[in-house]
Amino acid sequence: MIETRALSKRYGPVVAVNGLDFQARDGEVTGLIGPNGAGKTTTFRTLCGIVQPDSGSARVDGRDAWGERLAVLARIGVLPDVRGLYPRLTPREHLAYFGALHGIEAPVLARRIDALIDRLDMSSFADRRARGFSRGQELKVALARALVHEPHNVILDEPTNGLDVVSTRAVRELVRELRGAGRCVVLASHVMSEVAQLCDRLFLIDRGRVVAGGTPDDLIRAFGAHDLEDVFLEAIGRARSLEAERRCA
Repeated sequence: MIETRALSKRYGPVVAVNGLDFQARDGEVTGLIGPNGAGKTTTFRTLCGIVQPDSGSARVDGRDAWGERLAVLARIGVLPDVRGLYPRLTPREHLAYFGALHGIEAPVLARRIDALIDRLDMSSFADRRARGFSRGQELKVALARALVHEPHNVILDEPTNGLDVVSTRAVRELVRELRGAGRCVVLASHVMSEVAQLCDRLFLIDRGRVVAGGTPDDLIRAFGAHDLEDVFLEAIGRARSLEAERRCA
């Protein structure tokens, strides 16, 4: 399980996260959805122990993300918005390196690498250096890297960005498999049709705080909307109108 409670982070005058509360349960895909600059990336970095919160907490399976960083890193796999591949390493070498960092024994690691290369259809470029890879190829390597240690909790930031239709379907099936295996999956995506297909619950955030939450169907009913895109626009619009009214009061 992944959760934040009253999580806040400021960078000088900029408030990146402002009292954020959300919970992602095991066996579910939880969507953390918001416009650019809403605070998603800072939240993810806090959950990975990269950023120290100013106040509040971020916890993974009950462990404090900042105070127990090594324990959390063993329990979490992250597909970041910036893929961060080493250009001179092949996909197979990337997975071997990160698997070794997690202390996975060589025979077990070799089997996992082969399985991930097959599952994500990377065999045609698994032994090529990453320099010059397409966005889709980079994403597949980064996704395999996030899963090589078989983490119980997975954070996926735009997991199908840059993929073709076939690869997009394969990644979505993989997300469903992770959910079916009882994993905790947090998904950030700007593709509302993807969110509707994959997410059991959603938290819409804007300017560092949750402005709406619930199942996709519940949110559509609550806002009297046609689809999640309408919910997104209406929720953000209402939140900003209320904030403007408070400032003027």
